[in-house]
Amino acid sequence: MTVHASRRAVLAQGLVLLALAAAGSAPALAADAHSYAEPERVRITAIALDLDADFRRRTLSGTAELTLDWRDPEATELVLDSRELAIARVEARDGRGRWRRVGHALAPADPVLGSRLAIATGLPQPSAVRIRYSTAPTASGLQWLGPEQTLGREAPFMFSQSQAIHARSWVPLQDTPAVRFTYTAQLRVPRGLLALMSARNPQEVSRDGRYRFEMAQAIPSYLMAIAAGRLAFQALDDRSGVYAEPERLADAVAEFADTPRMIEVTESLYGPYRWDRYDLLILPPSFPYGGMENPLLSFITPTVIAGDRSLVALIAHELAHSWSGNLVTNANWDEFWLNEGFTSYVENRIVEALYGSARADMEFVLDIRSLRRDFRELPVETDLQRLTPRLAGRDPDAIYTTTAYTKGAWFLRFLELRVGRDALDAWLRDWFDRRAFTSVDTATFRADLEANLLAGHPGAVTGDELDAWLREPGIPAFAPEVEAAAFAAIDGEREAFLSGERAADALSWSRWGTQERLYFLNGLPQALTPAQLGTLDNAFDITGTRNSEVAFAWFQVGIRNGYPAIRPALERFLVEVGRRKFVVPLYRSLMARPEDRAFAREAFARARAGYHPITTASVEEVLGAAPAED
Repeated sequence: MTVHASRRAVLAQGLVLLALAAAGSAPALAADAHSYAEPERVRITAIALDLDADFRRRTLSGTAELTLDWRDPEATELVLDSRELAIARVEARDGRGRWRRVGHALAPADPVLGSRLAIATGLPQPSAVRIRYSTAPTASGLQWLGPEQTLGREAPFMFSQSQAIHARSWVPLQDTPAVRFTYTAQLRVPRGLLALMSARNPQEVSRDGRYRFEMAQAIPSYLMAIAAGRLAFQALDDRSGVYAEPERLADAVAEFADTPRMIEVTESLYGPYRWDRYDLLILPPSFPYGGMENPLLSFITPTVIAGDRSLVALIAHELAHSWSGNLVTNANWDEFWLNEGFTSYVENRIVEALYGSARADMEFVLDIRSLRRDFRELPVETDLQRLTPRLAGRDPDAIYTTTAYTKGAWFLRFLELRVGRDALDAWLRDWFDRRAFTSVDTATFRADLEANLLAGHPGAVTGDELDAWLREPGIPAFAPEVEAAAFAAIDGEREAFLSGERAADALSWSRWGTQERLYFLNGLPQALTPAQLGTLDNAFDITGTRNSEVAFAWFQVGIRNGYPAIRPALERFLVEVGRRKFVVPLYRSLMARPEDRAFAREAFARARAGYHPITTASVEEVLGAAPAED
């Protein structure tokens, strides 16, 4: 796919300079290929929303008032991003506070970018514009669930997912991580529902369904979030708590009780938490991701509620984004590793501090093995093995691979080993302080790293080694290996089982935690006999597990070996869970076997109504890549 011709005509030539690094002026940021906005001419600094949520029509409608900071004194046009928005009216506010109607033009939609919205503001330049609009029922950034699709089955539910470029489907704005703004919102929902946003939130249901929100810290568009449903709240301490459907609240509170300690640990490593509160919203299982780091209110999948806190590294990850990503943000989606690689590294440090180095090492080894598997299947020509791929013309949702997360974290682990943990921690803390509330690119990162860390450790890291990590595909030959002592014994037990020397019921499965079980399953050979699968399943009822990660790993083993016993549980999983990490690979595995393709299509037909639009699009791509008839 190539970038639309009209898009190329309006691409900005560059953004404003970042603050000075210790090494000198940082280079200008490259234009964001996934936004029509022209922030070097004018920037949004604040947004005031006034919206009604219509659950019957599945729309948000109302106004968005955008406060503007004009950078170009000759500019007479404001260019915004939009997707499937119906624009009813646009007004501009003059210097006396009076509103006047102005012209606007909505260009034909690009399949990736949506529609360029151009507002003719004229001169003198207005201080704000106000747009009256409504969203489409098919908005890519919103999911509307009927009561029957919720746990309580009593009330509807709505939530957003704005990353990467889906905010434009529910707010007309400059949808690029290079632009930050504060916001306020007035929101009206049906009585009895609790409305929440990535802002200061209520903890009780209002009597009339009216809510007001304020986000005082400047954020990029992908961190705008909204939700409404039948929800209850319980505090974990004085600055953190959990929102969930009432039927799920107690389990969620018990599972995520370590959240306050996670905040304290991260502050001790990387400086103060700057977002006032850190609350969790546990969404229905149709949520397409494990979590989303919306400031003040992380959105979390219920699939990490395992009953034993074995999957709470995801909470550590979303919390870590409060420093890496939310505070210091990738300037565009080609630079996604600056969000996720840093965050994955910090996540592992939090896990180590709370649960010990053995568990942290096991999780890192599992991540590295997953990365190696992905690289065996991810063609180099896709550019997605590089930390800084070129995504122009492609949907930035393609960036959600293990590259940004694990290769990025592995690079930071490499730096830690070369310069020492204390030195790296000091530099990271300083990085978060100096770059707070700014957007950065890899050139800025590298200049800062060389000037403020590596200059103090001459010879520790060469320029060629940095190039290998930052510019080249694959894994550098000198990447440090990470070992987990507990896994050596599991290797022995697996080999004994496969050779027939040890029966399935003699394995240590019942004594293993989630990470050990995943290591055992992921290390099984491609081909297993029906007897081997059956004895494992009979011994430990793996097909019936309630641990989503273990279930996913087991389903993959069962699919590639045609193990029929998993079919009912696999279908339930595909219908009930919309998390892309799980369902997309499962559909891909099913479609790789001609005998499973009909089952995959039938499961998707049942599941589709409950999937988020982002998940639906990904699954449709997988199903469409296989022959229609087998």
